[in-house]
Amino acid sequence: MKNVIYKIAFLLVFTVAFSSCRDEKTQKEELIEEMQDKDADIKVKDRANDTKIKMETEDKKVKIKESDDGDTKIKIKEDN
Repeated sequence: MKNVIYKIAFLLVFTVAFSSCRDEKTQKEELIEEMQDKDADIKVKDRANDTKIKMETEDKKVKIKESDDGDTKIKIKEDN
């Protein structure tokens, strides 16, 4: 009986460990994928201490500025 309980506990621990380690997308990654799906014009400027990404469709403009220290700023403008 102990052997069965140990096996169940072992499987439970591994199931929880592997299911909680999924990759979650950041807002930046989600916006880039969304704009790529909409065939947006994408311009990337990679400078010495920051990176700027500008994406534009007919009704939506997204600007992402990411600095080397990890600070990310996102601006979204939608035309209604």
